[in-house]
Amino acid sequence: MTQLPSFSERLLSWFDQYGRTSLPWQENKTPYRVWVSEIMLQQTQVSTVIPYYNRFMSTYPCVTDLADAPLDDVLSLWTGLGYYARARNMHRAAQMVVGNFDGEFPSSVEALETLPGIGRSTAGAIVTLGHGGWAPILDGNVKRVLARFHSIEGWPGKADVLAALWVASESHTPRMRTGDYTQGIMDLGATLCTKSNPGCLYCPMADDCQARIENRPADFPGKKPKKAVPVRSTIFLQCIDREGRILLERRPPNWYLGRTVVLSRTTRQSGGSRLALR
Repeated sequence: MTQLPSFSERLLSWFDQYGRTSLPWQENKTPYRVWVSEIMLQQTQVSTVIPYYNRFMSTYPCVTDLADAPLDDVLSLWTGLGYYARARNMHRAAQMVVGNFDGEFPSSVEALETLPGIGRSTAGAIVTLGHGGWAPILDGNVKRVLARFHSIEGWPGKADVLAALWVASESHTPRMRTGDYTQGIMDLGATLCTKSNPGCLYCPMADDCQARIENRPADFPGKKPKKAVPVRSTIFLQCIDREGRILLERRPPNWYLGRTVVLSRTTRQSGGSRLALR
């Protein structure tokens, strides 16, 4: 039986044919440009990010420009992209890069993780795509690809599941062409190994992907367990006079106990109650 090429070899071959190579942040690549794109792409699709990224880079072409900008201006430029904590963290991180690292993004995962809004996966992307170094990544797309390929059960938010995914990511990340591999595995998850209706027929990993073999791609990665809804009991009093009117005491904004408001008799409409001021 012929042995399949390694995971990374197949991925790189696929990337050379089908990978995305003309995205704005892939041009004139720098750690700063990669960082901005990675933060914007968190929980946001590429097509949505592109116009925001282009405007952002036109306004703040380098990290010093961003660090010197008023926060309100940064937030205004971010309007519509959502998750505004990302913009606040970016502004703080830019100031730290200028103040603590002489305006140069660190080249190690550990140092990058000291900056606000940068976790291990984002740091890995900056190291590989921006600095040309080696580091594994594990964003949402990569989690899905690896969970399916290795049939890793469970929700990635659980520590043991996340640890297994990191081990898989480290084992597959090659020492050569790491940046292309990093972009390739993100592209594979975004374009073929999608959350619903994955294109297994065209996937370079299809022959030994455990989720495909078991016909269970929809089961990976596992879903977040639902929390049990707590059941609570309480007691409250309702004051009703002899004419059936409900008596309420209205509190003004300063919490001074004001006058008593008397409401008219309760009337029923569509199964609910309506109280009208008399």
